[in-house]
Amino acid sequence: MAGSGEESKKLQLYSYWRSSCAFRVRIALNLKGLDYEYKAVNLLKGEQRDPEYLKLNPLGYVPTLVDGDAVIADSFAILMYLEEKYPQRALLPQDCQKRAINYQAANIVAANIQPLQNLAVLKYIHEKVGPNETTPWVQSHITKGFEALEKLLKDYAGKYATGDEVYMADLFLAPQIHAAIKRFEVDMNQFPTLLRVFEAYQELPAFQDAMPEKQPDATC
Repeated sequence: MAGSGEESKKLQLYSYWRSSCAFRVRIALNLKGLDYEYKAVNLLKGEQRDPEYLKLNPLGYVPTLVDGDAVIADSFAILMYLEEKYPQRALLPQDCQKRAINYQAANIVAANIQPLQNLAVLKYIHEKVGPNETTPWVQSHITKGFEALEKLLKDYAGKYATGDEVYMADLFLAPQIHAAIKRFEVDMNQFPTLLRVFEAYQELPAFQDAMPEKQPDATC
């Protein structure tokens, strides 16, 4: 999160430190060099259900971005908004095929992996199935998604997911791989392409500054 600027003109990002969806947006803001105010929403305390927050995001999820009069919820919508309004440091390639691959990779994460590991789903499994079933549940869905991503990206990956420039696919991959390693104990050696690009992200300040443990509301 950058530092100076008038508060009234600064972008506001409602975020939770461990949210992979918010993580994506933090990376994008950093890449584009956009100053923003971090507004912590503690999901464990239920702050996402506060009536004032629900006025901004009726689903009660994070992230939410406020840019003047514009209020945008959902990470994909936020990323597309940022790309169109703040075109510096493009998040999408010019090549149509490569752009489609970025969309496809992003959607594998956003639609087929991340929703199956969010707090509400894990809570339901813990209560209805059993406390020992949450990690195997997540691992199975991460593995299935990562197997698909390995196949998709093997002919496109360079230093990063779709070549030698960071694009949207990388913004979705970095948080998901981080969660797979740090939270869900997935063995990444079975996904050499994903592991290689994740290691490359460690060299990028925009990614490192967005890491969960570096956020002001991080608890560990």
